[in-house]
Amino acid sequence: MLKKQIDTFKKYRFLLRELVKKGIKLKYRRSYLGILWTLLEPLLTTCVLTLVFGTYFGNNDKTFPVYILTGRLLYSFFSSGTKAAMKSIRQHAGMIKKVYVPKYIYPLSSVLFNFVIFAISLIVLIGAMLVFGVKPTIWLPTALLPLLMLFLLTLGGGMILSTMSVFFRDLEYLWDVALMLIMYTCAIFYKVEKLGTHQWVFKINPLYAIIKDFRMAIYGENMFSSPAWVIMPAVMSVLSVLIGVVMFKKHQDNFILHI
Repeated sequence: MLKKQIDTFKKYRFLLRELVKKGIKLKYRRSYLGILWTLLEPLLTTCVLTLVFGTYFGNNDKTFPVYILTGRLLYSFFSSGTKAAMKSIRQHAGMIKKVYVPKYIYPLSSVLFNFVIFAISLIVLIGAMLVFGVKPTIWLPTALLPLLMLFLLTLGGGMILSTMSVFFRDLEYLWDVALMLIMYTCAIFYKVEKLGTHQWVFKINPLYAIIKDFRMAIYGENMFSSPAWVIMPAVMSVLSVLIGVVMFKKHQDNFILHI
């Protein structure tokens, strides 16, 4: 069974590559700045957030823009990746009705093209580190681990959402509200340590744990010194993919009746 799935994936990997290219082109189709906006958008957002939550709220940490940017970039990928995956089946309804293609290709390509854009946007983070004096250390390569967990969590969430949205189309609006709640529990522009007794909310959010681990790697800290913050998001990421794959596979034959 596994060999068959691998052979099928190899057979359609060209289509996957083309869908990723198409997703990137469509995202910037009517934009004058094109892919350059991938670099400008997080930079401008970080400037605004730093001005509001750094200057006006009296945060004197010179590296605060890097703190904001790390959270902003990771959350943006999760948000855009899950939203794109959620819409992917209905967006490709015409192709699904005419040609046989493994349906998981669509949410997978949606997450992948957003990950490519996210990877490009990390150039801004490198520039911010140089400007604000956050020097790379031996712990910097460990940042790859939270990035892997982030990809898996986004893919798993995207598979679940893409399945549910076929049968429940209002989910798109509900997910926008959920993303707003998730954003405020990711500590993108404030420090969790200042919240006192309300920190438990962040301990159950795997996305915040991933952002925390990534920040530790960027700031030259050992994320493995707090194993719970690594184990929890890793387990949740893998679990989300397993649940997403099982749910998607179980219902994919009924998609054509509802799209």
